[in-house]
Amino acid sequence: MQHAPHPLLARFVKTAWASLPAAAQARPAPAREHVLPTGLMHLVFRLSGPGVRIFDHAADGQGRALGHGVVGGPRAGFYAKDVGAPSHSVGVQLLPGAAQALLGLPADELAGQHVSLEDLWGNHAELMREQLLAAATPQQALRRLEALLLQRLRTGPAQPAHPVALQALRQFDAGMGVEDAVARSGYSHRQFIRLFSQAVGLGPKLYCRLQRFQKTLPLLQGPLGLAAVAMEAGYSDQSHLSREFREFAGLTPEQYRLARPASANHVPVPRFCASPSSPSRPHVNFVQDRGAAGL
Repeated sequence: MQHAPHPLLARFVKTAWASLPAAAQARPAPAREHVLPTGLMHLVFRLSGPGVRIFDHAADGQGRALGHGVVGGPRAGFYAKDVGAPSHSVGVQLLPGAAQALLGLPADELAGQHVSLEDLWGNHAELMREQLLAAATPQQALRRLEALLLQRLRTGPAQPAHPVALQALRQFDAGMGVEDAVARSGYSHRQFIRLFSQAVGLGPKLYCRLQRFQKTLPLLQGPLGLAAVAMEAGYSDQSHLSREFREFAGLTPEQYRLARPASANHVPVPRFCASPSSPSRPHVNFVQDRGAAGL
């Protein structure tokens, strides 16, 4: 279940969502999925079941436990997530600028990482989860999460994204290239990249590549052949599409099409499990890996 955010959150939140445990069914355990990169951040509270656990690669037998409140930074690669145990979660997909407004950090400090909310908000994160647990329905939990985020905006270290970054996002959506956006910004190339990365978490060229990749996902669920998908999404040819798709998704366009995921960015992976030496192995960075426990 998902819906548009509260109007006062619309500058920072793309969608708010809730997931409920699936009905009892025969399901391989442990079950995992590839979560594909969107270029956006997400914030989630797990309200039932085990805490969030993600993996360095599909064959990783251990993974890392991240707790029941997590922020996922913007990334340019997939990660594997445990979905074997039933769980109930609520969360939001965050727009560029939300990291500075809600977390008090530039987005590039969170890029490619999963961060426990307790590391960012301390005991306040657990207090928020307790309030969400008290909600009687998923709809009420979503409303309560939005109210808590609004309170965070009023009392937290809100810092709006730089206007040049927001303007660039609109220009990229309209099809403008990076060099033209830089030329129109009035900033040097280096300053433009810095301001954009602070707001978005990724450099402008990488962000634009990800948006092109995202265009392929609904196309691959339709009748077009791969060459036509490549042309429609803006790739030079089918081999260009295949290389970038494997880089971002950890599987080929053909494998994605065969998987027929119910949600475009969440792909079941048992049939595509890779060995640790496979070139499709994702690279996942954590706060602990770079000594950023002070976040």
